[in-house]
Amino acid sequence: MKIVFLEPLGIPNETLLSMAREALGEGVELVAYPDRKEDEATLVERSKDADIVILSNFPYRKSVISQCPNLKMICVAFTGTDHVDVDYCHQNGITVCNCAGYSTVAVADLVFGFAVALSRNILPCDAACRQGGTKAGLVGFELEGKTFGIVGAGAIGLRVARIANAFGCKVLAWSRTKKDVEGVTFVDTLEELLPQCDIVSLHVPQTPATIGLIGEKELKLMKPTALLINTARGPVVDSAALAAALKNGEIAGAGIDVFEMEPPVPTDHPLFGAPHVVVTPHVAFASQQAFQKRAVIVVENLKQFIAGTPQNLV
Repeated sequence: MKIVFLEPLGIPNETLLSMAREALGEGVELVAYPDRKEDEATLVERSKDADIVILSNFPYRKSVISQCPNLKMICVAFTGTDHVDVDYCHQNGITVCNCAGYSTVAVADLVFGFAVALSRNILPCDAACRQGGTKAGLVGFELEGKTFGIVGAGAIGLRVARIANAFGCKVLAWSRTKKDVEGVTFVDTLEELLPQCDIVSLHVPQTPATIGLIGEKELKLMKPTALLINTARGPVVDSAALAAALKNGEIAGAGIDVFEMEPPVPTDHPLFGAPHVVVTPHVAFASQQAFQKRAVIVVENLKQFIAGTPQNLV
C-alpha cells in the first residue's frame, strides 16, 4: 500500500514519517513531499499511484481524483472538507476522513485575540504610540457584561462559549441543534440572536445553507456597537456587505481570518479598505500544538483505515 503525504503538515517530515512508520509497520510505502503544490498536473503526478493521500486545505477535485485509479482513501488533515469532491469519492468507493478537533483550542484562542484587539483598539493604540500619540479617542470597552453570540455550537463554538463565560459575558447561541450547556442560552433563530449581541463569533461549516449566512440583511440586525468575528469559512460572510456595513457605521468592527479564497488575498479585497478590521491570513487553526495534535490524528486515521475500522468519516 502506497501512502502519500501531498504536503508538509506543520511538523518536520522526518517526524511525521517516523510516527507513521511506528504505527503502520513496514508493510506500507510512505512518501512525504517537502513542498505544497496545488496545480492539477503536479497533484496528479504525486497522487496517481497512491492508495491513500493526505492533504490539508487545498482544492482536491474530481479532475485529479479521477486520474488516480488506486485511490482508496483521502485523509483531510483539516476540519472542513468542502475543498474535496466528497460526493464523487462516495460514488466511487473512496473513503474520506478528516481531523476534526485538532484545532479547537487554537481557533478559540484567536477568537479572543480578535475580541480583545478590537474591544481595546490594540492596533490603533500601537500605531498611535509609535507615532508619539496618546490614548485620545482610543479608549475601548471591557468584555465583562457584554453579550457574546455563538453561531454554530460545535466543539469550537462551545469552547469559545466557555471562554466567554470566563470573561464574564452573557452567552447566547444559535445552532442546528439546541444543547443543554451550562452558561449558554440557545435561541431559536439567527434573527433573534444578532440584535442582542455585542460580539458575534461564527463557527459553522461551509455548506450551501451557510454560504452568505451573514449578509446585508443580517448585518443591519446587529448593534452599531457590535463586533463580528469570522474564523469559520470566508463565504459564510458577504465581504462586500460587511465592508459597507463597517464604512456606514452599521457595526463597529470585525475580526476576519478567512476569505473567499486561500491567502494570499488580493490587496484590493473590499475588507482591506474598511475601517476597524483586524485580518489574519487563515491562521486560526495553526499553532505548534495544533499541528502536533493533527499529526497524531492523521496517523491514527491511517491505522484505523488499514485495520478496516475507519474513523472520522466524512
